[in-house]
Amino acid sequence: MKAVVLAAGEGQRMRPLTATRPKVMLPIAGKPILEHLLDEVKGAGVTDFVFIVGYCDKQVRSYFGDGKKWGVKIEYSEQRKQLGTADAIRNVSTVVDGNFLVINGDVIINRADIKRLLNSTNNTMSVFEVKDPAGLGIVELSGDKVVGIYEKSQRPPSLMANAGLYLFTPDVFEAIAKTEKSPRGEYEITDSLKILMSKKAGLHYLQLKSWQDFSYPWDLLNANETMMASLKPQNLGTLEDNVVLKGAVVIGQKTVVKSGAYIEGPVIIGEECRIGPNCYIRPSTTIGNDCHIGTFVEIKNSIIMSGTDVPHLNYVGDSVIGEGCNFGAGTKIANLRLDEENIYVGSINTGRHKLGAIIGDNVKTGINSCINVGTVIGNNTFIGPGVVARGNILPNTKLL
Repeated sequence: MKAVVLAAGEGQRMRPLTATRPKVMLPIAGKPILEHLLDEVKGAGVTDFVFIVGYCDKQVRSYFGDGKKWGVKIEYSEQRKQLGTADAIRNVSTVVDGNFLVINGDVIINRADIKRLLNSTNNTMSVFEVKDPAGLGIVELSGDKVVGIYEKSQRPPSLMANAGLYLFTPDVFEAIAKTEKSPRGEYEITDSLKILMSKKAGLHYLQLKSWQDFSYPWDLLNANETMMASLKPQNLGTLEDNVVLKGAVVIGQKTVVKSGAYIEGPVIIGEECRIGPNCYIRPSTTIGNDCHIGTFVEIKNSIIMSGTDVPHLNYVGDSVIGEGCNFGAGTKIANLRLDEENIYVGSINTGRHKLGAIIGDNVKTGINSCINVGTVIGNNTFIGPGVVARGNILPNTKLL
């Protein structure tokens, strides 16, 4: 049994975070989404993988290599032109033998559910019951089969979402061969599934017990908090005197935590970081490698990627910060509206009561700059001293 993982897409709704990396490489709880998925699939007993890559594929290839680090075998299939999911699966017809798994690379699924799916002998789609079907593919079920698939319907017939995990028999390739281009010029796997539904054997389904999907950057914060709930403490770095570690805190190799730092887990800190002195890192925060969190800095419930410095008198709450950023002294990120209503990013209701900023790579801020709730800042942007940033700020902007 091989697992074919769809990892070729960019994930435009995740911009600016995906301007320089594929969506599957966005970090959650200290690892890329794709690594969490690999761990779960391996835990279900599957050790042969085919990663379908395309956008920024060098990052996936260099990080995972041939899979030996994880005790698995990884092959790569390239989909340079984005012609749809069915086209991507068509390209692996020569490297799979018999039944095989297909998984969207930007979801996280529990190994117990994957094990249950492996027992199927029919073409089977996984589904998950959601509270809000907006923007999702919704399926209609009858008995043990799927009888309808509705993409982003305003009046879906159920709350069962397509979870992006399938077990396919070789019959799927015949269905894909009959699949025509959709109005947007792609070969959609949902159209192939409808062809399978029309066959005598039909399309079966398995309802998952857990599923995490990521559409927007703030979804990473929800998943980060959930996945860190069971974190176990580990210290591979150096702690000076008068450091307080409370709860589950993971500290990477060659990281130095200086005197007066108060870290309240669950928290993950990467390798070769400088933490403190006299800083406060609050729960559900992950910090990448080679970061500096300095004096009188407070960070709460945030994802900070590698190479970013938050060095003096800063506050960061409920935010996702890209790589290579540097915050000037006194930079503050607001994370709560004065009226305490849900925060919007543009016209999108994030559903979050607290949300700071989504900041791309290589963003610099001057001293005493302020960033308002729900602000999105593109890569390589400069926010000048004393400036109040708000709204959607395009890449390479200079606000002075």
